[in-house]
Amino acid sequence: MVMALACLRVTLPSWPAAAVRLLQNYWARVEKTLPSDLSAGFPGPSWAPALAGAPPTPLPPADAGLADGFVWMAVPKNRRSIEVNRCRRRNPRKLIKVKNNIDVCPECGHLKLKHVLCGYCYSKVRHETAQIRKQMGGRDSRVPTVETVVLYQGETPSAEDQGKRLIERDRKRPSWFSRT
Repeated sequence: MVMALACLRVTLPSWPAAAVRLLQNYWARVEKTLPSDLSAGFPGPSWAPALAGAPPTPLPPADAGLADGFVWMAVPKNRRSIEVNRCRRRNPRKLIKVKNNIDVCPECGHLKLKHVLCGYCYSKVRHETAQIRKQMGGRDSRVPTVETVVLYQGETPSAEDQGKRLIERDRKRPSWFSRT
């Protein structure tokens, strides 16, 4: 990193002052995040970046070929035809699969995947469970010492419910919340 910072010190005077100030502002932000011992161990000018570049040359040297200043990249020899492009893009492996396992939820009527809980019903179950937990005494009571029975409006505890903790709700029992 030190070598990279040292290489950035060469300046090019042809850049506008606004661009130089912008770089200096960004470097000030970077220096704040650097450890303080990084700049303390190296004497000399600050390691602030400056614009670097080679001075313009009027003419290329005589021994230089035409291609000496270029970076060569791979280029396709022939153009792909429209047919080939479309066949590649519309390959059956790339298309979205049609789902045949979509069903209607029997409780709410929303669409859902077969053998998967309906998302709308699941949000209702989560809300009802949160209300029961709140009534039980907070979210930390996930594992009570005794079994808990939830009783809704118009329900009475049975003989099996003796010795169990009873939670009474002031609403009708939802159809998706079974008594068993």
